[in-house]
Amino acid sequence: MSRIEQRRSGVAAAIRDLGCDFVAYVPSNSIAPIITELERTDPAAGTERPRVFPVSREEEAVGIIGALPLAGKFGAIVMQDNGFGNALTALTTFALSYHLPLLIVANTRGGLGEYNSMIHSISGAVPAVLSATAIPVFTVDRRDSPEDWRGTVAEAGKHARMTFRPVVVLMEFFDATEEKNAA
Repeated sequence: MSRIEQRRSGVAAAIRDLGCDFVAYVPSNSIAPIITELERTDPAAGTERPRVFPVSREEEAVGIIGALPLAGKFGAIVMQDNGFGNALTALTTFALSYHLPLLIVANTRGGLGEYNSMIHSISGAVPAVLSATAIPVFTVDRRDSPEDWRGTVAEAGKHARMTFRPVVVLMEFFDATEEKNAA
């Protein structure tokens, strides 16, 4: 298993270990391996898998997953960082304002190896935009071990529950050391 596959597997394991009841995602090739891993049933793991489902837009995910704490549940969103442009109003006027814990894990776009030049206009600003709204943001990238990725997602989920607010983990999947990404 490559390091990127280990990272993605660790992210899925952390979400599962947090006891997330539901995971919403906006379909994307980048996050598909995480979703596939979340949908796998592993009775030996000792934890139930969350109910995983696609949504059409990021603010829809915030509305659904954000409402879970009102019913005593907890959930996560898996998305791309460029989707924060769509999700910002729902995050600030609903999840943040009503102190609703939810975990968002988002792959970053616009960094090293990005082929889509249009994506830079939103993705580069995401950390500053989220910081301006007081939504905590944690970042992992190719320099971090797969264990660090899993640990960061796990701690972010705990932090969301402890502080009663949304928490974001930004994940840079590009890794120049992976043979298929090498120039």
